[in-house]
Amino acid sequence: MNTLTKIKTRKCFHISSLVGILFSLAVNPFLWFPPKVQAQTDIYCRLSPEAIAEKENLRQAVLGGDKDAEKQYQDIHIQHSRAVGNCRLRNWPRNQGIWLRIYPCDARPGEIDRILDKIVNQGYNQVYIEAFYDGQVLLPAANNPTVWPSVLRVPGYENVDLLADSLRKAKERGLRAYGWVFTMNFGYTYSQLPNRQQALARNGRGQTTLEVIPDNVSLHNQLGASHAFHTFVDPYSPEARQDYSVMVNEVLKRQPQGVLFDYVRYLRGVGSDSVADGVKDLWIYGEASRNVLLQRAKNEAGKELIRRFLDKGYVTSGDIYAVSSRGTPKWQNFFSLSPNGDKLPKGGSGRQVWELSVAHAAQGILDFLQLATQPVKQKGLSTGAVFFPGGNRRVRNNGFDSRLQPWDQFPTSMEWHPMSYGACGDRDPSCIVSKVERVVSMASDGVKIIPAIAGVWGEPFKNRPSLEIQMQAIRRATPQINGISHFSYGWQNIEETRERKSCRL
Repeated sequence: MNTLTKIKTRKCFHISSLVGILFSLAVNPFLWFPPKVQAQTDIYCRLSPEAIAEKENLRQAVLGGDKDAEKQYQDIHIQHSRAVGNCRLRNWPRNQGIWLRIYPCDARPGEIDRILDKIVNQGYNQVYIEAFYDGQVLLPAANNPTVWPSVLRVPGYENVDLLADSLRKAKERGLRAYGWVFTMNFGYTYSQLPNRQQALARNGRGQTTLEVIPDNVSLHNQLGASHAFHTFVDPYSPEARQDYSVMVNEVLKRQPQGVLFDYVRYLRGVGSDSVADGVKDLWIYGEASRNVLLQRAKNEAGKELIRRFLDKGYVTSGDIYAVSSRGTPKWQNFFSLSPNGDKLPKGGSGRQVWELSVAHAAQGILDFLQLATQPVKQKGLSTGAVFFPGGNRRVRNNGFDSRLQPWDQFPTSMEWHPMSYGACGDRDPSCIVSKVERVVSMASDGVKIIPAIAGVWGEPFKNRPSLEIQMQAIRRATPQINGISHFSYGWQNIEETRERKSCRL
């Protein structure tokens, strides 16, 4: 090879190398300035302490005004996102989410960044950010067209959009970010609106949910909030439906990648009231719900029998005989709450009108959910329903779980998020697994089931095994499941969350 040939060969090699480098930079512009510590993950996709410390140091530097650190902080987000994402592709479960409630103090500089960094550090690739809860919305006070007050109501922070900021920063870290909203639980503030009293759910004694014994302490209020202020609405109420639609559309403007609907049910009573075994136990005495139930009659005899049943709580053979002078009582034939989907008979016995009333109550939940999810689906985004696996059970011969949650009839196009929160012992996950198995056994093929489990990493908590033990047991029992979520960030960081709730801006 002569000298000229060698020069041309070297020149071609250098050009080829340069083209390769430029192509790599085009694909990943951050390869040129790698972080000092390459992110490593364990089998649960948690990042190494060294990588976590480097990222936190950069966050602190950015807070201190270091402009050079800003670019490095962005770069490390990309590297950690890829490390967790690649790990999730190799390890079970493919998707691992966590439930996150945002507080006013999270408006402090760098606070949302810190929280979301911790979530990525723990190997999560999804986050469910609570956008509507306890009668307040995570919208800026200066731009809140809903009937609910904003979570952040501190003077000087009127334009801070915690929901938009949380969703954006989550996505920057590679987290799939959902909005998480209460559904039929509109909160205490709604119950205080003078022009919304007709929208509240009422039982046969004329009570709203505020006027009965409050629900059992819920995991959603794990840090001491009271359920005594939860208010459920009549799902047939046009006013409630319109108010809810406004809220959902405002959440969608902040561009979540999906919306999860919680409290898709009625209030659960305590003790004997946890079972609905009489029509006056049902939350169908609101004006709209009662009217729709009467309209389900197909003739005057059917309407009169339903009216007597609602008013007295029962019907006698004398009632049936009296209305039969107008013909055989008839009403619509639609699916009941029964998990096997039996259709209601059309006759006029007391048992049949009771089954009709229960089915009507459950249908209200299904109708409300369908309307609530419509704008989300129109945008092509994911929807999910959060439910209790036992919320649709029959109890003994004539009763039903008072939540009347017909989750087995939820749309199969939605994600199903069963709250598998059993507390069966520090080392025993069997009651948790049984809840997941019940849902799997009743779900149609193709339904995406993502169980929500409660606890903390590495140790038992509140009579539940560690998250690791629960997850391993679920995987063994139901290997077809490939997504799971953890309730909640607050449970995993109790002291920190107490401080976030109580601090002053």
